[in-house]
Amino acid sequence: MTACATQKCFHVRTIPPLNNRRPAATTDRPRLAGRLPLFILLSFSLLLSGCAQLSQLFARTPPADQQVDRQAQAIVARLAPAIEADLRDNLNTMLPAVRKGLADQTNKAASFTNDLVLRTLADPWDGLSAIEQTGLVAATAAAAGIEELPAAIEILERGMDRTGAPFRPLNFPVTLAREDLLGFMMEALEDAHQDREHALRHLSPQDREFLFTQARQLAEQFIPQITPPARLAEAEAAARYATLVTQQVDYASLIAAAQRLARLGNRKFLQQLEIAFHDKKPIGHSIPGITGDLLLAQQTSYGLVIIGGHGPNTYDLDKGATLIIDLGGNDTYRGLIGASPNSDLGNSMVIDLSGNDHYQPATLGLATGRAGIGIVIDHSGDDTYRLAPGSGGAGFAGLGLLYDGEGQDLYEGSRFTQGAAFGGLGLLLDRAGDDRYTSFGYALGFGGPLGVGALIDIAGNDAYECGGKYPSAYNEADAPHARPSDPTFQYDCFGLGTGAGLRVFSKLPAQRAQSLAGGWGLLIDLAGRDRYRSANFSQGHGYFFGLGVKLDLSGDDEHQAARYGLGTAAHSGVGLSLDYQGKDRYGSKGPFYNGGTAWDSSVALAVDGGPDSDLYDLPASTGLGMADLGGWGLFIEEGGADQYFAGRGLGQGTQTSIGAFFDLEGRDDYSSLPLPGGQARPERLNRKTYIENAGSLFIDR
Repeated sequence: MTACATQKCFHVRTIPPLNNRRPAATTDRPRLAGRLPLFILLSFSLLLSGCAQLSQLFARTPPADQQVDRQAQAIVARLAPAIEADLRDNLNTMLPAVRKGLADQTNKAASFTNDLVLRTLADPWDGLSAIEQTGLVAATAAAAGIEELPAAIEILERGMDRTGAPFRPLNFPVTLAREDLLGFMMEALEDAHQDREHALRHLSPQDREFLFTQARQLAEQFIPQITPPARLAEAEAAARYATLVTQQVDYASLIAAAQRLARLGNRKFLQQLEIAFHDKKPIGHSIPGITGDLLLAQQTSYGLVIIGGHGPNTYDLDKGATLIIDLGGNDTYRGLIGASPNSDLGNSMVIDLSGNDHYQPATLGLATGRAGIGIVIDHSGDDTYRLAPGSGGAGFAGLGLLYDGEGQDLYEGSRFTQGAAFGGLGLLLDRAGDDRYTSFGYALGFGGPLGVGALIDIAGNDAYECGGKYPSAYNEADAPHARPSDPTFQYDCFGLGTGAGLRVFSKLPAQRAQSLAGGWGLLIDLAGRDRYRSANFSQGHGYFFGLGVKLDLSGDDEHQAARYGLGTAAHSGVGLSLDYQGKDRYGSKGPFYNGGTAWDSSVALAVDGGPDSDLYDLPASTGLGMADLGGWGLFIEEGGADQYFAGRGLGQGTQTSIGAFFDLEGRDDYSSLPLPGGQARPERLNRKTYIENAGSLFIDR
């Protein structure tokens, strides 16, 4: 075993028990978890260190219909050797120059760059392979269920070079005694409270309050590019925010706090709790803002603890609660739901066991972690989430986690929702059901500076939609007279797997120095016939040192994008879009840049894998495999008899760039396309290679 393989993924430190007592216990891990976190995290550590291949992820064999070898599923490393050989053979002059330019980003002012982005710019194949493997490992942890939520947190945070503080998980009780079950919960809350206090110990009261209050400004006003003097004060405040997170916050302790609290969602433990409280009579007094039966209401030093009954309840809270567990019923939640009301109450959690529930939070009010932890776990039911800005799995100098188990769910968002973060982690994980996700922008897997924003859907025929709210700056140049109802009018999305920084576009070095590198935005859909529709900057897009990733692992899907969609990047960003299998349809309202397009020293890759026949309906846009201003943009279609309808742009690179198109198998239909260079329309381009210039390559095998 190599030296790096001996590193442990979980460390331990002893936490003193409350009142010198611990409840009776089983093992340190719940029964359903097995040893999966150790295998996942060890494999992930090996991946990032580059010293070994991923090991077997499962500690025991799952049912036959659930066995998926994620390592064998990886597509980037499998295709890279042959594609790189074609690039070297055909673009041997331009390729070294582009690679050298990508590796040197010293002329770009950007604070807090991510090592994984820099690794990809320096060596695209190496970095993209690591990114894909990271996503697949995260998918494995997410598919394993609520018991592996702590492992999923660790994997996603490691993608931003962050790890959790070592801790010893509390032993789960084996008793149905209410006192022991409550003691376990209280001790978990106390430990998470202490972790949070430890994380913020270096902050002054004024800085604590700034991290809390500034989150609202970020959720409601953040944009990826400003041109001074307009909004320069916002950029300066964002830079202060990011500096505090990196230099004054012990973020590893926040990760540990989130992992401790996430374990309270363990299904076996909740079954014990439900049995223990099944015959308990409701309490005799009411709590302001709450209706329905309550089985427990206890004020603690770190907030209110509530256990709701099996019937319908209403929770309308403006002061929050540290923990609400609702045992059943069609419930309504309003106000602050798994979110903190102030900088003093740092951690908040809601667990709903069953029922068709309705969530309508306040701004930054549901599964929102700002300078603390916010978690919502809904195990079953057809649920509706009407999400205000900064909610639905949003992290601001903290971790916000929304987990939904079974049911057909509706997520309606505004901005900075459904897996979005700035200086933290925002995660939405949906385990099953035909779900619908909508948002205006900066959502559905959006990573702002120092942020990890992830949306992971395990199963179901799902629909994703983003855009229609924020007019694009491109309208002024592309369609100055267009109205919002016109087909040529453009909107921005920045979502569905988008990572974006804050780019201060200025000639003054002091102003450019306020620029912040982007984080990591991730969208993973593991199964189902899915539909994606989005406006500009989306579906695996990286902007200004941001990393955007979209992975669809199976199903016959429809991908509809716009400008900079489907594995694209701009301004030193990295974009990756992979559809692993299925008969898929791709489209775009354009007018430019789709499917493996890289602009301005960026890296972008779009791949459709598998042997099925796919349709690319792009008459209003350019693509596929394009690059400009020192970019590296590739499109790869692995197999099938595919149809291509596009005006131009299959494998085009300009101005010291590499733009390449590869169709690796199948008799394809190119009848609507002109030959590269504007020649007459060909009958077929099958088994042809065209090199239009030193940076352009078209290959059909």
